Amino acid sequence: MPSRLTQVLQHIASTPSMAAAKPIDSPETWNQVPLAPPDSIFKLTAAFKADTYPQKINLGVGAYRDNDSKPWILPVVKKATEILLHDPALDHEYLPITGLPDFTSAAAKLILGPDSNALKTNRVTSVQTISGTGANHLGALFLSRFYGWNGEKRIYLSDPTWANHHAIFKNVGIDPVSYPYYDPKTVGLDFNGFISALQSAPTRSVFLLHACAHNPTGVDPTTEQWDKIAEVILEKGHYAFFDCAYQGFASGDLDRDASAVRYFEQKGVPMLICQSFAKNAGLYGERVGALHVIAPAKETSDRVKSQLSVLQRSEISNPPSHGARLVSLILNDAGLFEEWKRDIATMAHRIIAMRKELFTILTEELKTPGNWDHIVNQIGMFSYTGLNTDQSKALVEKAHIYLTNNGRISMAGLNTHNLRYFAESLDKVVRGEL
Repeated sequence: MPSRLTQVLQHIASTPSMAAAKPIDSPETWNQVPLAPPDSIFKLTAAFKADTYPQKINLGVGAYRDNDSKPWILPVVKKATEILLHDPALDHEYLPITGLPDFTSAAAKLILGPDSNALKTNRVTSVQTISGTGANHLGALFLSRFYGWNGEKRIYLSDPTWANHHAIFKNVGIDPVSYPYYDPKTVGLDFNGFISALQSAPTRSVFLLHACAHNPTGVDPTTEQWDKIAEVILEKGHYAFFDCAYQGFASGDLDRDASAVRYFEQKGVPMLICQSFAKNAGLYGERVGALHVIAPAKETSDRVKSQLSVLQRSEISNPPSHGARLVSLILNDAGLFEEWKRDIATMAHRIIAMRKELFTILTEELKTPGNWDHIVNQIGMFSYTGLNTDQSKALVEKAHIYLTNNGRISMAGLNTHNLRYFAESLDKVVRGEL
């Protein structure tokens, strides 16, 4: 009689081979996954890098470059890094779920101001996030779960807005719809259309507002216009979802660039704020950001923090520490803070200088057809040139000047070495000679 082992082996030999069966994870499992289009900005950057033309210019990337088109590490960031490196108490333990307290409290004070009533009455919940994108996502996720929606979950975004805004809100079940913002006829703000949208939207609607240096147009409301916007939001009971990615980077003045947010807080507008330190500290890869939710009372704020902690825990568990520690050092040390303000001014003023010089070349030297006041009236990293799709493509394909199809350029990509070539190419494409 065969042994038990022999019986088992005979049974295995008589069983149909598993290799003959279709694998559980077969190619057919993933046949329904569509190929997503590449990100337009990263695709543009890849094309620029592959181009061997000596006078090529990259005006697509949203990152600061110095006068030699090089990334610039802020001197104050280098100094803060040295301090951290030589800190004997430095460790790599987990941060709290809501982030580094010294960072979040200082970040809230930076955007809301030292005299903020909301801060003084402990009505602000601040959570460290994965840069401004993470703040937008966490804020959107929180609203999708707990905001008292009047009907459908819908958020109003400026037309145009940062492309990622649409994806962020769709991913948490909020329907993004556009409100009039940019007027192509004036290359400026469609203020009447904006106000009309605020007035006609259902009560308690959520409106996303760019705190300063609107991305992608560079068009901001004036102080008087912000006043009217806040007035209508209060009348309609709307909620303001502020995205602040460029504080200090727009004008060179941290307080000036926070003025809209601070005014809304003083007026008692219900709101949250998404804050990024990617641009104004040059910490693009460190992903340092914060979300600030202003509640009507401290008790409400405590509940808000508890729920934000739960949401954060389920997604990233704990935020990264290095970038937050750098920014915390800069914000909480008087000497480093003053040095940071000088670094911010260096970046902002170089961009402002490029705007002025470009305007001068186009209007006074080349006599380029059209009105180019918007070049100096817009603010921040980006500018809507007013070029159409065909003109933008011609600059890319014939002049090797890389910009998006809607005519948006990053002013940080211009410098004293390439400005004239860009201006002359722009002049040619406007005249139909390129």
